[in-house]
Amino acid sequence: MIVTIDPEIAARVARYRRRTVAERDGLRAALADGVAHQRRALAGVLTENAGTAFGVEHGFAGIRDVDDFRAAVPIRDYDALAPWIHRAADGEAQVLTADDPVVFFMSSGSTGDNKKIPVTRSFMRHSFFPFYYAAWANFAEHFPRVLERDDTTLNLKHDPVSRLATTASGRPHAGASQVDFGAAFGEHLAAEPGTRAPWSMLPAGVWSEHHLERSYARLRLAVEADLRCVIGINPAMVAALPHQLAQWLPRIVKDLHDGTLDGRPFGSADRDRAAELERLAAYHGTLLPAHVWPHMELIFCWTTGLASLYLPRLRESFGPRVTVLPAPVAASEGPVAVALDRHATAGSLVVPAALYEFVPADDELRPDSATLLMEDLAEGHEYHVVFTHVGGLYRYAVGDVVRVVDRVAGVPRVEYAGRRNLSDVAGERLRESHVVRALRTALDRTGLEVVNATCRPVRHPDAARYEFAVAPFRRWGADEVGALTVALDAALSGVADGYRAARAAGRLGAATLHVTGAERFAGEWQHRVAQGVRPAQVKDRVFQRDDASWERLLGAGGAAHGE
Repeated sequence: MIVTIDPEIAARVARYRRRTVAERDGLRAALADGVAHQRRALAGVLTENAGTAFGVEHGFAGIRDVDDFRAAVPIRDYDALAPWIHRAADGEAQVLTADDPVVFFMSSGSTGDNKKIPVTRSFMRHSFFPFYYAAWANFAEHFPRVLERDDTTLNLKHDPVSRLATTASGRPHAGASQVDFGAAFGEHLAAEPGTRAPWSMLPAGVWSEHHLERSYARLRLAVEADLRCVIGINPAMVAALPHQLAQWLPRIVKDLHDGTLDGRPFGSADRDRAAELERLAAYHGTLLPAHVWPHMELIFCWTTGLASLYLPRLRESFGPRVTVLPAPVAASEGPVAVALDRHATAGSLVVPAALYEFVPADDELRPDSATLLMEDLAEGHEYHVVFTHVGGLYRYAVGDVVRVVDRVAGVPRVEYAGRRNLSDVAGERLRESHVVRALRTALDRTGLEVVNATCRPVRHPDAARYEFAVAPFRRWGADEVGALTVALDAALSGVADGYRAARAAGRLGAATLHVTGAERFAGEWQHRVAQGVRPAQVKDRVFQRDDASWERLLGAGGAAHGE
């Protein structure tokens, strides 16, 4: 079949390809002189922001090298830096940066409050846009059909709102996906794939804080398109899509048949498509993305953490020839690493963007922690990430732990290993990555597969212990559940010295395991979205700390295996 490509889109895609590939190639070239780029990144920060309130208080003008910088500036997390950030958000000039913030990115905080991350033009130019464009280079270079039309990509992270929240000084306060980079920074080419699709700007009637309503509306419109790509970044969003297709099929079919959007007149009726979806669901017994969009090529999301356990089967539900590309290791606060090739999990440090420091993940992260530079890192080891960039975040503990996979041109290539969250009720000091690695080991030993998993520590009169809730891909026999429980407890002792010591001393009992349904995890994700949390912020939870969520996951389940 001959597909006609709109000339205007073709010209835009050509410009987009040139920009993304050029930025990618520029970051590749920087790897050859990575150490020098790191030193220049620090020098640029000190020079540009020496006259700010923060720079004066910390003696930026007298700092000559990394050692001076370490001595002058303690490591801080968001809460510790918040007094300066709040002053900037309230409109005070030159608090953290000489270049005043244009917007404040929104990110969920540890207390549930939304962070205000200052975003300056200088930060966007030097740190953000090179990494950001480079992240999409594989789309343009290796999956050109994804970009040929505006309606080939369902971008689940794209979440524009009709009215942005603002800080006390009137500057926009929004998620990065809600900011128009063209209007705010003059980067009109920065619109992500899928952000010009018909479902990217919904009718006024569905502009609301009802995130599920918007999710339904986008899906209802997207089933009429020939999708080739799904962008989730957060893999939990991608994992929710098959569940939503099955759950909302009757609504979707009715809307297609009647020419409505959630019951309201919209467009033209498509009774042939409605009948086709019903036939597909009846034939297959369910409706998967692969049935709806048989030409799907690409998924773009994080591929590590809990997602590493379920992505192989999730990818199958989207089609047999679908590729999963890893999203960058990054946060609203700034970039860490981006894939400069098609590695399945890892990316190279963005050496021109920031000065990166690291603390071994087994160590407590303190304001005076001794740090390593990128040239000091060891392959296979995990580290807390601390970065400094021109946007006003100085020796900032972003809260992520990364694992060094290898090196490219001497620069570490890292993958996301989890948040720095610790679970420590008996001296076990479990990290998220410990739990994921133990699950992977136990599943490999038993030949079993999961759709999702989570755990929590529980206290008992005799000893604390960990309970796991897991959803099998296929039904397990009782003997398999028992074998997995034993293997999981052994694997936890194998990956975490603290867990092994606590088990040996009797402070921790053996782990136990609850088997639940995949629909429980999908339902819990949907419950949190229905409660008002933006879908991009509803992520897989390694450690489950909410009793109500735990009960919803287990439903009416019985006793745990291993008791």
